[in-house]
Amino acid sequence: MSDLLSRALYGALFDDAALFPPGNAPMGEAIPAHRGHRTSRRAPYVGPFLVSDARTAELRAVLAREDGGHGPLAVAITVPGGADGVAAAVGAVRADPALSLVGAEVAAEPGQAARTAVVLTGALPAGAEGYVEVARGDGAAADTATLAGTGAGAKFRTGGVTAAAHPGEHELASLLAAAVGAGVPFKCTAGLHHAVRHTSPEGFEQHGFLNVLLATHALRTGGTSADAEAVLADRDGPALAARAAALTPAEAEGVRSSFRSFGTCSITEPLEDLVVLGALTL
Repeated sequence: MSDLLSRALYGALFDDAALFPPGNAPMGEAIPAHRGHRTSRRAPYVGPFLVSDARTAELRAVLAREDGGHGPLAVAITVPGGADGVAAAVGAVRADPALSLVGAEVAAEPGQAARTAVVLTGALPAGAEGYVEVARGDGAAADTATLAGTGAGAKFRTGGVTAAAHPGEHELASLLAAAVGAGVPFKCTAGLHHAVRHTSPEGFEQHGFLNVLLATHALRTGGTSADAEAVLADRDGPALAARAAALTPAEAEGVRSSFRSFGTCSITEPLEDLVVLGALTL
C-alpha cells in the first residue's frame, strides 16, 4: 500500500483511549505514552487523547505538575451523563491553556439524539468535532438519521467488558447504513481491538476496524445493509487487506469522511495488526 493511500485510509484513525477499560492506564502513564506516540512514526495515525468529564480535574492536575516544554494537549472529552453535563465539561477543558479541545462525545437517551446534538454543537468552539452516542435498541438507526444537518456526528458503541456489549454484524451494519444514508459522519468506541473480525480470549465476538472501513466503503458505493453485514463478518485478514489496498486515495478519503475514528485503549496493537497484514509500514 502506498504511503499516500495509507495516510488517507488510516490517518488519525486511532483515538487514544488509554484511560478507558479494558486498558485503564493511570493518568501519569497515559499522558507521556500519548506524547510518545505523537512524536514517533505512529504519529500520522494517532488521534486526540480521550478523557471523561469525571477525570478532567485529574488530567489538569497532572499537567500542572509538569516542567513545561509541551504545547497544549489535544483532547476530546466524553460526557456519558448526557446533554446536561456538556456545558460544564466543555468549560473545564477550555479554561485550561494546557489543553486544546478538539472534540466532545456525549451520550443520548433513546429518541433524544437530535436534541442532544443541538446542545453539544452550541457549546463547542469552532473547529471542534461533536459526536452523539446513539443508544442501542430498536430506534438506534432512526436516531442516527436525525443527526443529519445538526453539525454533530454519531458515535456507535462496538464493544465493552461483557459479551452483550458487543453488537452483532446485523445490528452494526444497520447503524452504518443509517449513518451513510443520512450523510452523518460517525466514530466507534470500544471493542475494535484488532483489524479483523475475531473471537477474543474471553469469548467475545469482536468487530475488526478494517471490516468497518470496508463495510463503510461498500455502503458508500451502492451496497446494501446486507452487503455491509457480510463484510463485517469476514475473518479473512489477507483478503480484507488486499481489498483495502485496492482502494484509490479518493475512495479512502471518502470512507474516512464517513468513518472518522475510533477509540482504542492501545495505539500500538491495532497498528501492529496492519503491519502484520502488510497494510502499513512503520
